[in-house]
Amino acid sequence: MNYNLPSATRLGGLRAPGRSFVASALSAALVIFLISSPAWAIRLKEVATFEGVRINQITGYGLVVGLNGTGDKDQTGFTRQSLSNLLKRMDVTVAPSALKVKNVAAVMVTADLPAFVKPGTKIDVLVSSLGDSTSLQGGTLLVTALKALDGQIYAIAQGPLSVGGFALTGQAATVQKNHPTVGRIVQGGTVEREVPIRWQGKETLSVKLSSPDFTTAARVAEAINESLPGASARPLDAATVELNVPANYRENLAVMVAELESINIIPDSIGKVIINERTGSVVIGENVKFSTVAVAHGNLSVQIREGVTVSQPDAFSGGETVTAPETDINVEEGADNLLLIERSTNINDVVKALNAIGVTPRDLITIFQLIQAAGALHGELEIL
Repeated sequence: MNYNLPSATRLGGLRAPGRSFVASALSAALVIFLISSPAWAIRLKEVATFEGVRINQITGYGLVVGLNGTGDKDQTGFTRQSLSNLLKRMDVTVAPSALKVKNVAAVMVTADLPAFVKPGTKIDVLVSSLGDSTSLQGGTLLVTALKALDGQIYAIAQGPLSVGGFALTGQAATVQKNHPTVGRIVQGGTVEREVPIRWQGKETLSVKLSSPDFTTAARVAEAINESLPGASARPLDAATVELNVPANYRENLAVMVAELESINIIPDSIGKVIINERTGSVVIGENVKFSTVAVAHGNLSVQIREGVTVSQPDAFSGGETVTAPETDINVEEGADNLLLIERSTNINDVVKALNAIGVTPRDLITIFQLIQAAGALHGELEIL
């Protein structure tokens, strides 16, 4: 086995790295750099929502039938009881203890109910096994009522499942692809009740930022005041901007919201470095800054060679051939000088400096932690 940790390359005119070395170091790693660009703007609808406009979750309990022996076991009492109750409603009386449920599975059905959705609209539903079923492949969901937290039925669901996976079991092996105990029914839910939202006639409206930030909230309020005179928008906190609804929009609020959604703003965010040690990924945010810092990154090479020594006796000596393992370990450590990362004013300078270092993301993870410990990393370091 041969472990090589690449050496650092000096900056600031001391020693320039070769292009091939930098390219290979970058291509061999999973590193993502978010490069900054000139001032850019995005629509308000991409970073914010409006008060009352939200998704609601609905849930229901149901049965999936038509399975090929992959349903719940007979010991799953609630499945047998549910099947017995279902048959009783159809004027078929069977004791739960007399039922076999290997082709039936008890499931939980979930769905997202968008705002302003009208009765009769089709929505997707997600079906998840509740008992000990091994696969829902080929099953059909029986009509299931979907309720919200207020106990009201807002949709019903029924239809054949699309699992997108399988599970095959033999006497000595099992083969599984994806997750066969969860399936989806595309357009399998029908909305029966509209979520009540007080919309028309509002005198004030709140804009909710998806990522709370005081600077972004202030910019949103300023942009709204420039686009809609009389709105008197003001940031209440890092996540909420409140504005007055002009009189000419109070009975036609949808038009005002459409105008607000198209307003361009420049969101702000804190400088952040995100590290995933499991995958070796490093993401550097746009606003990350470095103070001048010197880094020494040593070159360590460890070579381990395994072999076998054979002792062969002379012919007709009556001895036995003997083998013994042999290990040769060679350790070499380079003597690299300190490299200097100059104080950077933007992410482009940071990326150029890191590219010139020529280290892998695994090394960058350690280097970033040490730079932060030295107080030279101006931003938040988050390790996943």
